[in-house]
Amino acid sequence: MRHAQGPLLTIDLTDRTVSTEPVDDRLAEYIGGRGLNTRLAYDRIPFDVDPLGPENRLFLSTGPMQYSRTSYTGRMAATTVSPLTNGLLSSNAGGFLSRNFTGAGYGAVELVGESDELLAVHVREADGDGDPVVEFEAVPDLEEAEVPAVSDRFAESHGLEAEHVACIGPAGENGVRFASVMVSDSRAFGRGGLGAVFGAKNLKAITFDGDAASDVDIEWPDDAGDVHREAATSDSIMKRQGTSSVTELANEVDALPSYYFSETSFEGASGISGDRVEEKKYRKGTCSQCAFACKLPTRDEDRGIETEGPEFETVMAFGSNAGVDDIVDVMQANELCDTLGMDTISCGDVVSMFLESEDEFGNAELVHSLVEQIAYREGVGDKLAEGVHRAHEEFGAADWTVKGMPFSGHDGRTLNGQGLGFATANRGADHMYGEFYPYEYPLVGKDEALDPSGLEGKPPKLVAKENRNAVLDSAVVCKFSRGTVTDGRLAALLDADYEDLLALGGRIVELERAFNNARGFDRTDDTLPYDIEGFEEALSAYYEIRGWNDDGTVPGYDEGRVAGVADD
Repeated sequence: MRHAQGPLLTIDLTDRTVSTEPVDDRLAEYIGGRGLNTRLAYDRIPFDVDPLGPENRLFLSTGPMQYSRTSYTGRMAATTVSPLTNGLLSSNAGGFLSRNFTGAGYGAVELVGESDELLAVHVREADGDGDPVVEFEAVPDLEEAEVPAVSDRFAESHGLEAEHVACIGPAGENGVRFASVMVSDSRAFGRGGLGAVFGAKNLKAITFDGDAASDVDIEWPDDAGDVHREAATSDSIMKRQGTSSVTELANEVDALPSYYFSETSFEGASGISGDRVEEKKYRKGTCSQCAFACKLPTRDEDRGIETEGPEFETVMAFGSNAGVDDIVDVMQANELCDTLGMDTISCGDVVSMFLESEDEFGNAELVHSLVEQIAYREGVGDKLAEGVHRAHEEFGAADWTVKGMPFSGHDGRTLNGQGLGFATANRGADHMYGEFYPYEYPLVGKDEALDPSGLEGKPPKLVAKENRNAVLDSAVVCKFSRGTVTDGRLAALLDADYEDLLALGGRIVELERAFNNARGFDRTDDTLPYDIEGFEEALSAYYEIRGWNDDGTVPGYDEGRVAGVADD
């Protein structure tokens, strides 16, 4: 099986020391990315850790695809215990950092401890003797600096442009539980509060640079090599509108959360649709090495707003869910979140919750003010910075979360298989974990589309999709490669049997679940704030397919490790 290479670099922020150790066995079995991170986290993070304490660890890694020039591979993975969900959480981000990370020559980087002052850490390729080259730099001048200012600082002082930098904005420093780690200025390790973990460790930024050679064989089979050509020649609407292209479809089928989830369609959808985004797009945007180029550099000259996006989930969170029907207002909220370093979905949802409590839906000026208050924990923003799950009672609102994670779009009340996927996902109400929604939209020319109503026959497909996505997140391959990176091509790219890859994906999902079980998670956390007919039966079927107990636990988790897996 093709996999990433290089040692684990451990950076102790307390003592400002570094060490390396081989992880060849873990790489060989888990490929890289999310798989490697999950295995390392399972081995090395105490099950009872405080997510914002010094003993929590955060892992960064890439996979073998980042050694290639194949499209859909400009991504990398990050894993930690989430201060938002209190469970193990992996996120991945696009942009241009992944190639600079591989250039530094490490299979993974582990951050542990906490600094007594605000730090930046600069990781370079090892010296001629193989010793790590890591600089610890005190950066008091960057206290509460916004994300672009951090990138500008290191471009000037170290010659490192934004594509070398992973950093936090004011939100991360102030412990906002859904703060992001930002890369390439506008791409995010978004969901679950990884930025707050950086902030708790007093780590403002980490940079990567180098030209380390790789022994990974990147002579792909001929058919797999067509991935790049097909990405370049695709006429997908996503190349013009990104994921915002689904907005009006979601609205038409009643799958667009609106007015803080009180409705499933929005009368103002045309004002925040993919067409409106495309009208504001002024050039192409992409991730490293990718010819698909689905990103969305947008601007509105009248109001002087320039951003990247918004994508569909941001359109939902700051548009329909907030009762806002002007795409420029959504663009402004998107840019504020990127600049301040916050997940747009979680921020938009908690803002929408507050708007409901104040009967202020549609008040875009208030929305923008709240985003800033949250980032700096000022006024009501201090409570909203805790997220929907911790704040909803104070505002008399329903708890629209799973495992503490606020909902993304593609409403499960209409797309019932996606609803089940929200419940089973180890990281909570996130659409990309199981990514079931494409099966349930009535897309033109898609004969295999499922009836969105009901759950009959869906648990096996959900298990397979979760497993496949775990492999993509380990490779690391963008999920928008669907239709191009077919099952056969994925197997060819990774030099493996496809069924073996699905089995590996299942082991990754199980490790995440077992870690969370040891932190107290069980079936009672796999719930939804709405009813779906046949839900409990489908949930039991899902557990049975995975070989788990009917209470949502992995056999052997209570012994502290998964039976038969801990020492694999």
